[in-house]
Amino acid sequence: MTTVRQLGVLTGGGDCPGLNPVIRAVTRRAILAGVTVVGICNGWKGLLEAETTPLDLQAVSGILPKGGTILGTSRTNPYKHPEDRVRLLENIKRLQLDALIAIGGEDTLGVATKLAQEGVHVVGVPKTIDNDLSATDFTFGFDTAVNIATEAIDRLHTTAESHHRIMVAEVMGRHAGWIATAAGIAGGADVILIPEQPVDLEEVCDLIRQRYARGKDFSIVVVAEGAQMKKDAEVTTAEELDEFGHMRLGGIGHLLGKLIEQRTGYETRVTVLGHLQRGGSPTAFDRILGTRFGVRAVELVLEGRFGQMVSLQGNHIVSVPIEQGTGTLKTLDMELYRIAKMFFG
Repeated sequence: MTTVRQLGVLTGGGDCPGLNPVIRAVTRRAILAGVTVVGICNGWKGLLEAETTPLDLQAVSGILPKGGTILGTSRTNPYKHPEDRVRLLENIKRLQLDALIAIGGEDTLGVATKLAQEGVHVVGVPKTIDNDLSATDFTFGFDTAVNIATEAIDRLHTTAESHHRIMVAEVMGRHAGWIATAAGIAGGADVILIPEQPVDLEEVCDLIRQRYARGKDFSIVVVAEGAQMKKDAEVTTAEELDEFGHMRLGGIGHLLGKLIEQRTGYETRVTVLGHLQRGGSPTAFDRILGTRFGVRAVELVLEGRFGQMVSLQGNHIVSVPIEQGTGTLKTLDMELYRIAKMFFG
């Protein structure tokens, strides 16, 4: 078994409520085992630049309720250029990191998978508010995002009803409609539109007309940012790609609002929640899940079980090969959407 004296930890990709609880748990569990913890600043970018910060009990004191990540983050792909890959591996040796815990989503853990294949002692912690990583029932950050979106929908209800308007709320969800569906059910949305099912504009308008016909002169439409109109490409705010080749999504809400108003004649307003869903203090569920993930990740390191990712299955924290978490996206459970549809219109 590999003796681990110094452990690196980094956070990559989009920020997310619950990251700091993971960092705190990793630090405390490692210190209890006599392991020194090195924080890597700004994700893979920080490892490329050998930018680190020491993590001790003082450094992580008070961070449990804080949103974001004290380590910073970036969308950096160290495998984009061959020279970056070499520099990454060299810096792992130079920093004397016996093991590395990578906290992130599909892209961050994709890099971790490649490092594991090259013999680097790495353990993954899944993170995404979209809840679209496979091999885990939930990821931390999702519960917080759903709670924020639900509160927003609750607030939109009162202004929609007062002004007899249609309110379109655009929420996050690039490929999966977990946030839209969960928040839509919890917030009593009248229509929920998701990436897994192309948007039928006429069907949406018919549902709204039916509501008006029975005296309901306002409607709440929740749409995931990755939802697509039938026969159209995904709606994007810009043509540029990020380091991993992803387009920046957004704009479906405004397009939908405009089309609904044109077709129904009812006044429509649009609210894009955007990064509000990512920010602020994590819920109790996400604090606990992040803590459990962090503790188990360190224990996998101590056990020498590298190339693994922590995972929530039922109420148990288990481990699976990292590639299982990133191999395929976990799209929405359509049984949940079937239930949601019972309350449409």
